[in-house]
Amino acid sequence: MRKVSVTVETAARTAPAAVIVGIDGPSGTGKSSTSKAVAAKLGLRYLDTGAQYRAITWWMLSNGIDVRDTAAVAEAAAKPGIVSGTDPSAPTIAVDGADAAGPIRTPEVTAAVSAVSAVPEVRARLTELQRAIAAEAPRGIVVEGRDIGTTVLPDADLKIFLTASEAARAARRSGELGGKSASDLAATQAALAKRDAADSGRKASPLAKAADAVEVDTTELTLEQVIECVVTLIEDKQQGT
Repeated sequence: MRKVSVTVETAARTAPAAVIVGIDGPSGTGKSSTSKAVAAKLGLRYLDTGAQYRAITWWMLSNGIDVRDTAAVAEAAAKPGIVSGTDPSAPTIAVDGADAAGPIRTPEVTAAVSAVSAVPEVRARLTELQRAIAAEAPRGIVVEGRDIGTTVLPDADLKIFLTASEAARAARRSGELGGKSASDLAATQAALAKRDAADSGRKASPLAKAADAVEVDTTELTLEQVIECVVTLIEDKQQGT
């Protein structure tokens, strides 16, 4: 992994125009928090591709589609209208004109999203949407997900792959979910392991580090340090260092 000295600063920074940054990695590595903060600091747009997969999953569940029926999911993949707001300070997600930010975070959606995401027709539909959003960002965008550097934006100016130890990831995610006991932590760790296996093992655009991505291990870093590290990587890239 490339080593980057980290110094937290509060001064606002400005990124060059139309810089495209892809941030990938498994759950619990800090992708969303880092991506939003970096985009806000550099004046870029922000896209959470995971929210789009959750949105289409929520639509399937709400419309009686059996998410275990690959053919049914594939047939319905083009039906829902999904609109992502890319302001990093207030990202939004709407399905058929309805705010879906809350509904897509339910346990039911969480349990079903890996199955829906594995369907090639779903991935093809959302990949097309994600590329269009990235192309339309006037000053550039930070796009986070699990196949950004390998599939969605293979020509991104900078690709970053966030990692962390399994224990650290489980502790972070358990805290986000309000877990306090050892059993809560164990359950979260098991859920993460299951999601990792599903994401890495699917045939369509599996979770993987792009060959030219910079790997950043966040295990021992604070969120502020991770943000500063990514900002530094972007600036170094633009300066050709």
